[in-house]
Amino acid sequence: MITDFGEFVRGDRVRSRTSPEINEAIDREIAATVRFYASKTHYEISKRIGELDNEWDIGRFIEFRAGVVSMIGVMLGLKKSKKWFILPLIAATFLLQYAILGWCPPVPVLRRFGIRTKQEINVEKYALKALRGDFDRVASQ
Repeated sequence: MITDFGEFVRGDRVRSRTSPEINEAIDREIAATVRFYASKTHYEISKRIGELDNEWDIGRFIEFRAGVVSMIGVMLGLKKSKKWFILPLIAATFLLQYAILGWCPPVPVLRRFGIRTKQEINVEKYALKALRGDFDRVASQ
């Protein structure tokens, strides 16, 4: 069984800027989940795939947090003091930095909490689809 899922997510800008220990922990978690579902029914595997379809990747977390911080900063800037307008500026800077580099200051914190990239989520999803037999017809043709 494959346990080094890092091979399948090469070129992932977030992974390339994340410490190897955190990437390895995330890869181990993916491998453990796939092993766990190897003995489960098609229904249980399908349910997990559905959960993965709804899992927020790190990009979505970054976008959501930037939006919330921006809204809070604008509201406080309008109601309290113009100094609060610094928050939307910081959030926009982080969002731009993430878009360009695939990294911004919140990324290491989110990765420590196990927030995965879209590619990491897809690796687990496709491994589960293979367990379910989704690709059996493709291989036999």
